[in-house]
Amino acid sequence: ILGLWPAQPKTLSSAGMSMRPKCCEWLRCCGGGEARPRTVWLGHPEKRDQRYPRNVINNQKYNFFTFLPGVLFNQFKYFFNLYFLLLACSQFVPEMRLGALYTYWVPLGFVLAVTVIREAVEEIRCYVRDKEVNSQVYSRLTARGQPSVFLFITQNQRVPADMIFLRTSEKNGSCFLRTDQLDGETDWKLRLPVACTQRLPTAADLLQIRSYVYAEEPNIDIHNFVGTFTREDSDPPISESLSIENTLWAGTVVASGTVVGVVLYTGRELRSVMNTSNPRSKIGLFDLEVNCLTKILFGALVVVSLVMVALQHFAGRWYLQIIRFLLLFSNIIPISLRVNLDMGKIVYSWVIRRDSKIPGTVVRSSTIPEQLGRISYLLTDKTGTLTQNEMIFKRLHLGTVAYGLDSMDEVQSHIFSIYTQQSQDPPAQKGPTLTTKVRRTMSSRVHEAVKAIALCHNVTPVYESNGVTDQAEAEKQYEDSCRVYQASSPDEVALVQWTESVGLTLVGRDQSSMQLRTPGDQILNFTILQIFPFTYESKRMGIIVRDESTGEITFYMKGADVVMAGIVQYNDWLEEECGNMAREGLRVLVVAKKSLAEEQYQDFEARYVQAKLSVHDRSLKVATVIESLEMEMELLCLTGVEDQLQADVRPTLETLRNAGIKVWMLTGDKLETATCTAKNAHLVTRNQDIHVFRLVTNRGEAHLELNAFRRKHDCALVISGDSLEVCLKYYEYEFMELACQCPAVVCCRCAPTQKAQIVRLLQERTGKLTCAVGDGGNDVSMIQESDCGVGVEGKEGKQASLAADFSITQFKHLGRLLMVHGRNSYKRSAALSQFVIHRSLCISTMQAVFSSVFYFASVPLYQGFLIIGYSTIYTMFPVFSLVLDKDVKSEVAMLYPELYKDLLKGRPLSYKTFLIWVLISIYQGSTIMYGALLLFESEFVHIVAISFTSLILTELLMVALTIQTWHWLMTVAELLSLACYIASLVFLHEFIDVYFIATLSFLWKVSVITLVSCLPLYVLKYLRRRFSPPSYSKLTS
Repeated sequence: ILGLWPAQPKTLSSAGMSMRPKCCEWLRCCGGGEARPRTVWLGHPEKRDQRYPRNVINNQKYNFFTFLPGVLFNQFKYFFNLYFLLLACSQFVPEMRLGALYTYWVPLGFVLAVTVIREAVEEIRCYVRDKEVNSQVYSRLTARGQPSVFLFITQNQRVPADMIFLRTSEKNGSCFLRTDQLDGETDWKLRLPVACTQRLPTAADLLQIRSYVYAEEPNIDIHNFVGTFTREDSDPPISESLSIENTLWAGTVVASGTVVGVVLYTGRELRSVMNTSNPRSKIGLFDLEVNCLTKILFGALVVVSLVMVALQHFAGRWYLQIIRFLLLFSNIIPISLRVNLDMGKIVYSWVIRRDSKIPGTVVRSSTIPEQLGRISYLLTDKTGTLTQNEMIFKRLHLGTVAYGLDSMDEVQSHIFSIYTQQSQDPPAQKGPTLTTKVRRTMSSRVHEAVKAIALCHNVTPVYESNGVTDQAEAEKQYEDSCRVYQASSPDEVALVQWTESVGLTLVGRDQSSMQLRTPGDQILNFTILQIFPFTYESKRMGIIVRDESTGEITFYMKGADVVMAGIVQYNDWLEEECGNMAREGLRVLVVAKKSLAEEQYQDFEARYVQAKLSVHDRSLKVATVIESLEMEMELLCLTGVEDQLQADVRPTLETLRNAGIKVWMLTGDKLETATCTAKNAHLVTRNQDIHVFRLVTNRGEAHLELNAFRRKHDCALVISGDSLEVCLKYYEYEFMELACQCPAVVCCRCAPTQKAQIVRLLQERTGKLTCAVGDGGNDVSMIQESDCGVGVEGKEGKQASLAADFSITQFKHLGRLLMVHGRNSYKRSAALSQFVIHRSLCISTMQAVFSSVFYFASVPLYQGFLIIGYSTIYTMFPVFSLVLDKDVKSEVAMLYPELYKDLLKGRPLSYKTFLIWVLISIYQGSTIMYGALLLFESEFVHIVAISFTSLILTELLMVALTIQTWHWLMTVAELLSLACYIASLVFLHEFIDVYFIATLSFLWKVSVITLVSCLPLYVLKYLRRRFSPPSYSKLTS
């Protein structure tokens, strides 16, 4: 039994569970130490000491013994939690005790209980998930003395460890893997078994051979692998090079057939584990501001305590008095503030998930919803985020002639004429005229271009019947209705689908051959001699095939124009036409070919095999050999594929711009294509100029170009990744200052690390909040670096979505996420936090007045259940109901995005609003306390009854004053709290005279005090709305 990797491991993002096995397990099983290359022995009984790190998944932060100590430590490492713990502990000292122990321990215990229960639920979920994953059972091929681990992986099973692919049940000698949980790509990947083990009659024969696998040391690169497979019991010994095509990485799923592999890496050495890193813990700006206000309150607590002792002239044991006053006024710092805000965030997250206008939205980080309400910079990817990542073939350019969508029937007729050999001449004419020759020349050119596109790719046709791969039936007839194309790029699928539409259909492919069907239903067979996959470094892919009917060997290649320009023969149209097509928003590929003689190919193959067998610098040696072929290739054509915009991208970008959010587009695409998409999406408005930053390579050029850019005003900037790197190296401050003034910025040819660097620089230089939006694995670093990361579930898989704080299904949902939910979350939390602070300051002010009147005595005004009930059952529900408040309807917030712009200044929670609430608290606390002292009759208990009842009523009325839009739950909360207080009076005879509160005298005194404390604030609110209304009130009237 080997632990299987989780179903959604986010291995390249760091957004989710940590998936590292425990360190002690590694040390126990493999001795620790640095990673080294290894040899895995097959059929060598003497090598039994081969050890692997334990292959289990443990995502739990604690175990049974460390849970409670660990949770408590994580809580009390923060100053304010530790402060409340020390206050509660001080009550065990007789000289410091102010009342019953439960008045301090119950609130602290409640806060801790909420945290412990939440952590326990997460740990239990984690344990159940880990147990399910680690209990997966796999078939294992074993023999006595066999040191290696051979596993059978069936179709739709997840690979449990990093393995070398030895055998497959598929008759074509290959298998497909689904890698979406590893690299974020939804397309299937082709994998090839080791040739000499695939040729063995049965899987059991693997136990009979003597061989070994030499592999590189464990590393994080999931796209490359270097190793060799050597069989020693053959004469002579056979050595085969191993590459990424021979691997089965943990976390991938076998999509076809049953495979056999030998385990290479486990546990901490898995590629997926090594790529798992913990993202930076995002703390919201709102939480930092609240934390700052709490520190101010702590300062006020210390000052008030010192003043009270000073007014006693530091008599007696004054240091004990300071501690008693610190305990007495501890309500100044509300212990319930953190709990209220955390519960509020949970409500906001629930509301976002339940919004039917943005279906499929997932909140993965419930700690920062307020960030959505204060975004100043939005950084977005292009492909799959602004565009659909659904490719449509739009243009075939042959240099002298171009074919668009409206003229594809001409291409079809050329292909038809080549394969049917029917003359296109008019019947009246005889003999080959000049027109006929030109026609045939053009047909052959079109045919060569289409055939190159149909052959130069990594696409495999898969035949499905009722959702199940059925190669035996459907593939026999090459049924068009059953055929599905699988490839690692949607561009390639679009190209092959287009060749099918014009008459040349890819109907079959395996490890060594490819079949095309002509318009006349003739099958053309080609042998695949070599294939050179596309990489981001090379920006091209190539294939060498042999035509079985003629024996001709041809090397086909396609790639980006920047690399292909130096490979093809000299021409005068490539650069110009590439630029023209890119300006139309098309993704351009250059297609070329080269005919090879048999001797020429044999020489190349010998050098290529030798280079692939080398263990050191293999990539460099292989690239050098391939480059020896990439010279003076014949340019065949250009292909143009369009990636269409997603739905409602333009109105969404316009909404964001009107809300005061600056949008930057960061893409790996070409400058011309990126510029065209920016115009098409209205990222750059019609009346804005565009400054294309010239390519710069040194400090002097960067200085001149920055000066030229400085002279332009209200101008969008387009810059390439290379120029950006030079500018940031020498003129980081100047460049960022100029870029931040631009209404829009487009960075093209951007590497993933550059995207993250731009986000980081924006945060450092502007101090504003950033939001990054992307859909692919190359956007993960940008999403994690931003203050608020949003992932779009797209064609490139779920990797960005899993790494993000928020996940959406379409870019247009971003508008509502920010304008409605972001705005509401921020305004609600601001009101909630200030009201919780106001509630605590009111009762602290009353305590200060009470102590001052009674000769600065450190005696509590309210004791026992009164002090606990005040911040819980009597006022908790109405105060918390503020999380349901909203100033305008969601439709109005979407229609007037300018409302969002008001929040960017941080006015809902500022020092000004904090000071206003402090003054309100002091006024109301003083009014209630002095009123109770003036109107009380003979007994002290009457002061408590009058003041406490007035305090509860004042809080309920203040909640009503603060609410903008009433929700039925708010009314229920107000009435329920009032009912709870009235009902509890029966049990509070120890603190309140039950007979006194039933008298008319009590009622009128409470009414007068409550009226005096609240009526002036209601009058001020009316006058403010009448003469200086806020912007939202103008829209609601």
